[in-house]
Amino acid sequence: MNLWERSALWGLRQLDPELAHGLSIRALQLGMVPAAPPDTSARLRTEIAGLTLPNPVGLAAGFDKNAQAMGPLADAGFGFVELGAVTPRAQPGNPRPRLFRLRQDQAAINRFGFNNDGADVIARRLAFRPAGAVIGLNLGANKDSSDRAADYAHVLRRCGPYLDFVTVNVSSPNTANLRDLQQDTALAALLSGVLETRQDVRPGLPVFLKVAPDLGDDEIAAIARVAMDRGLDAIIATNTTTDRQGLISPGRDEAGGLSGKPLFQKSTRTLARFHVETGGAMPLIGVGGISSARDAYDKICAGASAVQLYTAMVFHGISLVRRITTDLDALLERRGTNVAAISGSQAAEWANR
Repeated sequence: MNLWERSALWGLRQLDPELAHGLSIRALQLGMVPAAPPDTSARLRTEIAGLTLPNPVGLAAGFDKNAQAMGPLADAGFGFVELGAVTPRAQPGNPRPRLFRLRQDQAAINRFGFNNDGADVIARRLAFRPAGAVIGLNLGANKDSSDRAADYAHVLRRCGPYLDFVTVNVSSPNTANLRDLQQDTALAALLSGVLETRQDVRPGLPVFLKVAPDLGDDEIAAIARVAMDRGLDAIIATNTTTDRQGLISPGRDEAGGLSGKPLFQKSTRTLARFHVETGGAMPLIGVGGISSARDAYDKICAGASAVQLYTAMVFHGISLVRRITTDLDALLERRGTNVAAISGSQAAEWANR
């Protein structure tokens, strides 16, 4: 991290977290982040759901909700970028304040509630997406929707032609009853509708499912069965948690989803359980608490083919992306291996923690 980035981070941390986030997006739009192709090598290059990634480190959904900084983010070193979540109609989300930094815990709590500009506006922006980058979109449902399954299909229909993958988000804790869609019968019906819409919009477009970390083993097994039966392309494990165990920072009791370092163990165990339940046949993307190359390495060993991060950049800056990819490449080189070879190699150990 250079002096400019260190100073910028210090300044942003003096501001309201949501204001600081907005300024970060604006800085990206203005080209204030050095641009270069993503780090890649034979060790880092990976395939997931038919997508070729230059490296396995992606941006998690939630940072660029409105597809405002796609190009700069693709040039920041990420192997792939997930935008959103996006709902059919624009919505303001929950009342402010709704984002809280937990500095001592290297974590954050948010209760945004799917605030976004809506599918029509975002589709128009996606029409000008950067060429050559791998860009996906997190699909959501409006808070007041009477048919949430139809909402997911609507966003896919409107935005799908411009994307490399889409993610069905049924795991945000900030929209009432949304996590109920993780129950096997409701999930099977929802995914069937999304996959039918995909056939009309863009056959073969990879469809991922994002799950919560707050699942029991029986729930994980049921979701894994539905995902396999419906022919999903990958599972993203995991979203934020409602657990507050072990936190020490002021603000730890705020309502919302917790992300960052405290989520690492729980999310990695959930990831590993999905690897075990699917027999390694379902590609997985590991998210939750990654802030170093070693964290990324452990997620991959637990079953991930690729990983995503977001919260760690609040504390370590966007240059963290290239530090992780560079250090991960060096780690793989020292061990004479690559991402594909280590994926799932320690899943059983992580699953039983």
